[in-house]
Amino acid sequence: MLTLSERRYRRFVLVGVSFAIVAALACGSSDAEATEASSSGQNGVASGGDPQRRDMTPRPGPALDVVGIADWINSDPISIQETLDDNKVVLVDFWTYTCVNCLRTLPFLQDWHEKYSDRGLVILGVHSPEFEFEKDLDNVEMAVEDEGIEWPVALDSDMRTWRAFGNRFWPAKYLLTPSEGVEYTHFGEGAYVETEEQIREALEDAGWDISGIPIGAVNNTARDGTADRVTREIYGGYERSYHPQGLYAGDDEYYIEPDSTRFYEDDGDYLPQQFFLHGEWTNGPEAIVHARETDELTDYIALLLEARSANVVVQPQGDEEFRVYATLDDEPLAPEEAGDDIEFDEDGNSYFLVDEARMYRVVEQPEFRTRLFKLSSTSDEFAVFAYTFGIYDGGF
Repeated sequence: MLTLSERRYRRFVLVGVSFAIVAALACGSSDAEATEASSSGQNGVASGGDPQRRDMTPRPGPALDVVGIADWINSDPISIQETLDDNKVVLVDFWTYTCVNCLRTLPFLQDWHEKYSDRGLVILGVHSPEFEFEKDLDNVEMAVEDEGIEWPVALDSDMRTWRAFGNRFWPAKYLLTPSEGVEYTHFGEGAYVETEEQIREALEDAGWDISGIPIGAVNNTARDGTADRVTREIYGGYERSYHPQGLYAGDDEYYIEPDSTRFYEDDGDYLPQQFFLHGEWTNGPEAIVHARETDELTDYIALLLEARSANVVVQPQGDEEFRVYATLDDEPLAPEEAGDDIEFDEDGNSYFLVDEARMYRVVEQPEFRTRLFKLSSTSDEFAVFAYTFGIYDGGF
């Protein structure tokens, strides 16, 4: 009979093989309900794969436009085709506000908007949600304000525009011109200079004057040269964890029954690329939820972090804010290891305050390291939807 460690190792190897096959076959994918696509949060690509992969082939085909939009932010409803008829160039950006890959591209989009919005470029953000709470207008409006997004944002809550484009990636950029329709696409992060060159060429072809506007210098964000691996994006809910490329939960009990509350006991036998639980938790469809209030920080979720940075998507299950304490190797984060959302209490313990549904930036190490990363809260409103990780120099 196999020991617990042997069973976990065998299952992890099988998961790794299937995950590698998926990554080799595609840059990322999603069905109509977006239950399989994701931002990887690991190494700058959409859903894992080649960070430079992109489709340069023009797709003149049927006219594409936004359809089924629930709400608009920063704009009245607009039509892509009417904008093209006005001799404008349109850059459609499919994103969602808790996607770390999407957030990393925003400074470049902001730069292009500032430089070219009065020279014929219209950036159209199509917000296609990954989680149910990302359909909420108030949540998206708050994210748009926090991130300083000034271009029109269409809430594609039913994924109808996503499907109309045949899109399968977060983030994804489609450059449409008056003469060619979709002239250029890019999936994932990176290729920023290349994308801007395509924008400039499209504007010039449409007769817009961009002389005197300098082009950006960063094509791809610098990564830590010592990082030879990185923890994949990890989901808390069973909708993804039951997929062949899933098995994000390392505890066998997690897979006994969905939507079940049970007590987990941490035996300290951790494998990479999975999370492990201690205490009372409920495995929900989108998140793993702490299932009881405690007086002390007795319950936690743990994983082996192989990265420089770590972020976590959390939605409070009620109206009360609460603290989530973070440790590395069972010690509070040092100030130089703390992400932007970390605070310290009077005893020097590191925590972040959960007061809205979003991605929290928790760890930002000065160098690549493998650490035991734990999150713990006394609140029964603590729900972990996803972890994302990075290996960038000075970035989340």
